[in-house]
Amino acid sequence: MQRKALRHKAKMELALKWSEWKTVWTIVFFDLPVITKEQRHDYAQFRKGLLELGFNKLQYSVYARHLGTDERAKHFSKAIENMLPPEGQVRILTVTGKQFENQIIFEKTRRKKPENEPIQLELF
Repeated sequence: MQRKALRHKAKMELALKWSEWKTVWTIVFFDLPVITKEQRHDYAQFRKGLLELGFNKLQYSVYARHLGTDERAKHFSKAIENMLPPEGQVRILTVTGKQFENQIIFEKTRRKKPENEPIQLELF
């Protein structure tokens, strides 16, 4: 009985380590012009679209979302592509959960931990 529990624990630890490399975060970087009223409107609409897709602001013009799988990341990349403003530059980067976890963040002069993966499951 105890051996079975130990094997189960080892399997769960392996699955957790594997999932760190399998889950993904999508990061969107953008540099959009905001000189004219129309450009500011396009910027605001793009930013609002990212928020509606569930992205969170990491810093100015950098938004991220944990998406779980590469397939979902591709789906969201396509959704972002469909709402691109006519001017400026947008970059979409997908990294594994482990790579995201390994980032080094400083706020002012203090080191800060990266955002955690969400605990809850998304149903849609």
